[in-house]
Amino acid sequence: MPPRFYFGAISPYSWFAAERIGELIPDAQWRPVFAGGLFRSVGRITWGVTPQREERIADCERRAVEHGLGPIRWPQGWPRNDVLPARAMLAADRCGGLIPFGLAAMRACFREGRDITQPEQLVAVAATVGMDGPRLLEQTQQPEIKDALRVVNDEAVAAGVIGVPSVVVDGDVFWGDDRLGEAARRCRRRSGPRLEESTTLDGPRGSEEDPRISRRPERSDAST
Repeated sequence: MPPRFYFGAISPYSWFAAERIGELIPDAQWRPVFAGGLFRSVGRITWGVTPQREERIADCERRAVEHGLGPIRWPQGWPRNDVLPARAMLAADRCGGLIPFGLAAMRACFREGRDITQPEQLVAVAATVGMDGPRLLEQTQQPEIKDALRVVNDEAVAAGVIGVPSVVVDGDVFWGDDRLGEAARRCRRRSGPRLEESTTLDGPRGSEEDPRISRRPERSDAST
């Protein structure tokens, strides 16, 4: 199974990882999740609504500059419900355009401050990558897309994913933007010794989760 890249459409740390994963792990399979639903499933919350919000926003802004992505423009009211953009990602995937659409949407969100949880913004983003925006939006309401999103979320939970971004390699979960390099090294050594994974009570930097929880995700009985 190829490495799987689980990401959230309005997650800044997911954006950082998405901009680099094509070079670091070119065979990664992009798997968009409904982050709000994932957090509920595993009993977590996004740091965007915790007392750590300002600290983590500053961390994101620093990382964006370090990654050469420029200053972040935060959408008004961020974070909002991300179910619609998550469905749009899957609709784009059905058309073979997940990666260009996903990157365009996250850039619009964090470079331009556009609220991609709103239908008109998704339509506009689709147009920039040559997709039929109204058709894409229509597909987000189809039962097949809604069911497909549930499948991806269930798959992520079963694999032991508790936050985004996460890369799953041979059953090991690498959670956080700061672990993307480690995941890439693991991919290069898939036939060799398994890398040791560190644990910290401070939680992962570079992920959409409450920083008080363990950096090493709990392994699910259903994970591979």
